[in-house]
Amino acid sequence: MKIAILSRNPKLYSTSRLVEAAEARGHKVRVLDILRCYMNITSHNPSIHYRGEDLTGFDAVIPRIGASVTFYGTAVLRQFEMMNVMPLNESVAISRSRDKLRSIQLLARKGIGLPVTGFANNPDDIADLIAQVGGAPLVIKLLQGTQGIGVVLAETHNAAESVIQAFMGLNANIMVQEFIKEADGSDIRCFVVGDKVVAAMKRQGAAGEFRSNLHRGGTASLIRLTPEERSTAIRAAKIMGLNVCGVDMLRSNHGPVIMEVNSSPGLRGIEKASNKDIAGLIIEFAEKRFEMLKTTKDNSPARTRTRGKG
Repeated sequence: MKIAILSRNPKLYSTSRLVEAAEARGHKVRVLDILRCYMNITSHNPSIHYRGEDLTGFDAVIPRIGASVTFYGTAVLRQFEMMNVMPLNESVAISRSRDKLRSIQLLARKGIGLPVTGFANNPDDIADLIAQVGGAPLVIKLLQGTQGIGVVLAETHNAAESVIQAFMGLNANIMVQEFIKEADGSDIRCFVVGDKVVAAMKRQGAAGEFRSNLHRGGTASLIRLTPEERSTAIRAAKIMGLNVCGVDMLRSNHGPVIMEVNSSPGLRGIEKASNKDIAGLIIEFAEKRFEMLKTTKDNSPARTRTRGKG
């Protein structure tokens, strides 16, 4: 296959590992800076251009779209889809998962375990909002935040009111969630490829830190999932429509609760913790999906009728 990888930086660990894994399996790979791609949007001949070059001939595209460029990145990915290039994750699924509030609502609708979550717009409703999620301590999250940025633990009612009022005063969209104390500053990252959890790790926050992000000094270790945790991760990925993703969950007293479904999960931590070739598993899945879609297309009624006429 000829594979395009959409990434701002070819030197990032995850990007370079995907290139390495794809080339090891005999594929041609090209890393494209998302923000240097530009589009000609027409009904019958959509095209993508890159540094003056017309991009053609790709079989598959692997999006590694950072949260800060979601809008433009998904537009570029949609253009590839219009050109019948197979996406590893579809643009609509990425957009769905990046909207924190929408994704929580979709998961809740399907009965997935979640922390009690509140959302409001008017400062007059803050006290009732805090009560609805069980009171302090509670977690306040910016909907536009990523990698733990814009996530605040409010340990008292007064602190929660002050932080929420401050965010509302800045016209920032936030959601409020119950604090899962028993998680003790750790979470579980389940790496889903297709319909399987191929690896899982426990991420433990640094001393005194309730956020477990590896970017914030957290550590990762191998963990054995329960059957309920495994099935919850797979269901969450399917609800989001993602073929490859990282599902982050907490172990609560009432079972696993989902925190986030990440459409561009990093590979460094999970490969180190699991000692598995996760990049290779992703490329292998892309190969199988491409062949399946190709076979389906070749056996479509329209194609069959065309062959008959020949």
